[in-house]
Amino acid sequence: MTETSWETKKYLSSRLLLVYAVAASVGLSVALVGVAKLALFVFCLAILIWPHVTNSKLSNETCLKLPLNTARAVLGVLLVFTLSLFWTTAGTAESVGSIAKYGKLLTILLLPMLLRSKQEVVSAIIVFVLVQFFLVLSSWMLFAGLPVPWAISKSSTIYFAVFSSYLDQGIMSAVTAAVCWHLRKSAPGRFGSQIAIGIAVLCLANVLFVLSGRTGHLVMIVLLSLALTWQLKPRYRWTVLIMPLLLLGTLSVMSPKVQKRLNLVKSEVQEFSIKQSANVVTGSSSGIRLHFWHRAVQSISESPLLGSGVGSWSNEYNRLETRQNPASFRIGERGNPHQEYLLWGVQLGIPGVLLLLTFLAAVFRDTVGTDPDSTRAAQSVLAALVVTCFFNSPIYDALIGDFFCVALGLMLALVMHTQIAASAARANPT
Repeated sequence: MTETSWETKKYLSSRLLLVYAVAASVGLSVALVGVAKLALFVFCLAILIWPHVTNSKLSNETCLKLPLNTARAVLGVLLVFTLSLFWTTAGTAESVGSIAKYGKLLTILLLPMLLRSKQEVVSAIIVFVLVQFFLVLSSWMLFAGLPVPWAISKSSTIYFAVFSSYLDQGIMSAVTAAVCWHLRKSAPGRFGSQIAIGIAVLCLANVLFVLSGRTGHLVMIVLLSLALTWQLKPRYRWTVLIMPLLLLGTLSVMSPKVQKRLNLVKSEVQEFSIKQSANVVTGSSSGIRLHFWHRAVQSISESPLLGSGVGSWSNEYNRLETRQNPASFRIGERGNPHQEYLLWGVQLGIPGVLLLLTFLAAVFRDTVGTDPDSTRAAQSVLAALVVTCFFNSPIYDALIGDFFCVALGLMLALVMHTQIAASAARANPT
């Protein structure tokens, strides 16, 4: 074996193993995700400079294949947040740390860069799905009262989440269900399609009947609505506008979990309205969110053009809260208002909200391909992110943010390589 061929083989094996490690890490502990993500960034930096250091022939293999619209948007987002360091009200550690949090968006670009064929993408998605399926099976075991020694979540025996919170796991399982359903035809093996459908059903039932996360319920309802609508003829697809309401009404009757959480939202909102008039902050989940959103809107209204800079949310909340009540509780650094759109608005003003929408639109453009299955899988992941951003800060948060970045990276790589394979098949019909 020549030196060049040995280097090529070593590069290929380490490249795929790293992708598999990143795909498997999301959903597990935050520490594992951090290690895998760091290794991914270092490896990609190394292969970018490899030809310049060694004059190796690997340069042809490492040429960049990126979803271009998403690449421009991600780089633009990171540039704008970096520029906001000049006017941020946050301290250096908090502002730089926040930029590092947004650095996870690079994962969306690095995974397609490392995956060289549709077969490699499919194998990485299989690893991704199997780990998520492991989480769902573990959740079902917890629900059945069986021992799950690897469950490290503090409330695993109460809310049946394994490594993360029930909120994160519900969202991840909903996305996994959609991916399995839309890509069932690509599952390998004689019974691959049936296995994919089975995983999708188990994930769906786990989210709607076992887990308590309201955002997970809503994400699953939206993704289920999209899946049902896509099965209809084009002239009936307008029903996507009413499908979520129909499903929500049905599930509120059929699922005790969904019914309980809906009633809880109603009571928490009513409690917030009563206590706000008395200038008292309610401690409920919905009440805290509504209070945070109110403060975020106040901050945006005071700095609508530039915002308060990257990492400034905690400072802005504490400033506004102290102005209202000097003895009020102060939140810690690197918090968030549990709403991604408002978080970007606080940091970058109204242009920040538009920047986030531009990023989401760029990803959507790259999800559009010639193959409906890969397109629908990618757009389902994007739809889940859009919905989650209304009730949490998934891009800013650890774990769930990494999950979405990895899932989007894999889906965009699938769309891209499916198009490449289709083009090659048309060019060489024999």
